[in-house]
Amino acid sequence: MIVALTGGLASGKSSAARRFEELGIPVIDADVVTRRLVEPGAPALAEIVEAFGTGVLDEQGHLDRARMRERIFDNDDDRRKLESILHPRVRDAMLAFAASSDAPYVLFVIPLLVETSQADAMDRVIVVDAPRALQTARAAARDGSRRETIAAMIDSQATRADRLSVADTVIDNTEGLAMLRERVDTVHREYLALADRWNSVKESCNGRAWTGPTENP
Repeated sequence: MIVALTGGLASGKSSAARRFEELGIPVIDADVVTRRLVEPGAPALAEIVEAFGTGVLDEQGHLDRARMRERIFDNDDDRRKLESILHPRVRDAMLAFAASSDAPYVLFVIPLLVETSQADAMDRVIVVDAPRALQTARAAARDGSRRETIAAMIDSQATRADRLSVADTVIDNTEGLAMLRERVDTVHREYLALADRWNSVKESCNGRAWTGPTENP
């Protein structure tokens, strides 16, 4: 069973994912996969340079992620071009990861799950949720970013309502790390039971096809 974990900026996705991993669930993060795919010498990076020019590289020959994000932020054609290079590779890597696992379920961390219209391709979706004011406070404390910058980042993502609308499970993260971990433990127990039933059904009807995630570089 493939379970997607998502949430907005500074919602607590990474903390929740770490707890799932501590509980023995295989976790793969779409952002991490993407970063590996664009390392110097990788075929994906060569295609990106061919499509966008050497201006997207830094002085060491690595992809300048900030510059790339700026380029695709308001340019749908460039965004789709980048996605056409990265999406198939990320999808294949994550599917291979899932196929190699004999765990009851695997967790795909996909920050932009809603924005990239991938929720329907997942067997289950978990949303880590926090109100905007708390997201802002946490992001400011974590990164030292200006509140105007944080506001722009939140506004560029799917709305809280949009994320909640695709959730099979919502993990509230308004009460700190200890409570978040307790809630993940509860969800994990529920999903172990669900996975037993799900995998039995999947064996009899071939389950749901998954078409794959990716994130911005």
